[in-house]
Amino acid sequence: MKLYLVRHAVAHDRDYERWPDDSLRPLTPEGEERFRGVAEEVGRIAPDAPRLFSSPFERAWRTAEILHEAAGWPEPESLPAMGPDVPPEKAAIALGNVSESDDAIALVGHRPQLHELASYLLCGDGDGMGIRIKKGGALCIRFEGGIVPGSGELLWLITPKVVGK
Repeated sequence: MKLYLVRHAVAHDRDYERWPDDSLRPLTPEGEERFRGVAEEVGRIAPDAPRLFSSPFERAWRTAEILHEAAGWPEPESLPAMGPDVPPEKAAIALGNVSESDDAIALVGHRPQLHELASYLLCGDGDGMGIRIKKGGALCIRFEGGIVPGSGELLWLITPKVVGK
């Protein structure tokens, strides 16, 4: 099984006057445009994502929609366990519950949760690796069988700069 982790694209800075509820803070127009190019490249590298899950936060959800539009991935499904403050252990349990029959799934989320989740899946400790996913970046972890913490193998990690965005 392959797991694609995608960090949301560049969003507006926090502004509690404009977005008192930070979950409603959107991507910037430039962030959307830049990520569209990344999504096209991700779609070429990884055309096999049969399911796409996203944090319900606006910036992550819009990033997932762009992956659907530009990469040809499926329409996103909400997965609240991909919120920014969910511990990696809980996110991994949610992943195990949704991925049982899939060969590949994709998740769109936030910092620090994606970094901790990637580390947890690769080495069994959310703080065990210094892995970082840039805004609009993505990585792929492969598992032999199902998602088991500490058993993943990092196949690739890309940043927007790598694809010229």
